[in-house]
Amino acid sequence: MIRASIKSKEKEDISLLINIDNHPWNYICDCGQASGFSVKEYQNTKAIFISHTHFDHFLGWDQIMRHQMDSKQKVIICGPLNIAKQVQSKLRAYTWNLISEDAITYEIREIVSEDLIKVYSMVPNNWELIEEKTISSKVVYQEDNFTVRYAILDHKTPCIAYRFDEVDSLKINIEKSPYPGGPWVKNLKEAFEQNNPDTEIEIKEEKIRAKDLFHLIEKKIGHSLGVIMDHAADESNHQKISDLFSACDIVYMESFFMAADKELAMQHFHSYTIPSGSILKKIGVKEAVPMHFSRKYNAEEIEELIREFEQAFEE
Repeated sequence: MIRASIKSKEKEDISLLINIDNHPWNYICDCGQASGFSVKEYQNTKAIFISHTHFDHFLGWDQIMRHQMDSKQKVIICGPLNIAKQVQSKLRAYTWNLISEDAITYEIREIVSEDLIKVYSMVPNNWELIEEKTISSKVVYQEDNFTVRYAILDHKTPCIAYRFDEVDSLKINIEKSPYPGGPWVKNLKEAFEQNNPDTEIEIKEEKIRAKDLFHLIEKKIGHSLGVIMDHAADESNHQKISDLFSACDIVYMESFFMAADKELAMQHFHSYTIPSGSILKKIGVKEAVPMHFSRKYNAEEIEELIREFEQAFEE
């Protein structure tokens, strides 16, 4: 399962921590001011997903970088057009004479268009950008057990929305089996995945054809989680959201303004409660979590904002 937790406290910016079951690393979506992180969470982050670089989404990257420096690890940064030069500019603002070249490696995946990603690398001390390759793909990040796809939304600047999808997995229902668990379980899964029904599976010195055990296999559909940051509540953005996030298990959704402030939302290319909740309901999202609220609201108003969003999602 994929889980997200909002690490920004009241009156802070926005930043989410992403964790995946049976996976050693964690991931961060956006880097606004957020005091809820621990140093260990920063140090255990393998990739950072930036939607756009307005200060309330990028201000806290320096703090993450500080705690990862000298880790000897490769850290991946995914983000919109020009993210590579923006990260480079941040790094070059500091003095690095006490840091060795192998202190850290950054791989930056710059999303140029809906199916084009430029990949750069950087190391201390000069932080020279080296263009490694160009990828034609809608997948910006991939591990053995999950992938991350993206859409480019309009916030009067490109703003990247990300969808995390667990890979489907196979489970053997031992309760329905006359045999205890053992090495045969792995062998049976492999026979099923490779479409080899006549493979002999050895269980306690007994040899059984794989197809005679296939009824014990259950397919577990992978969990999906979406993160949709700032965007104008218009038809073009909603179509892109529909294309990428339909039937997603859970989506964390920008709801910067209340419905009463619709005009402010339109002026600033933000979404607001009603369209944010409504579009997720329309496209079959199973659970929706509003996030990233304007600092103009007090705690009571934010409670009302959340109620507006939830009502729009439930109708």
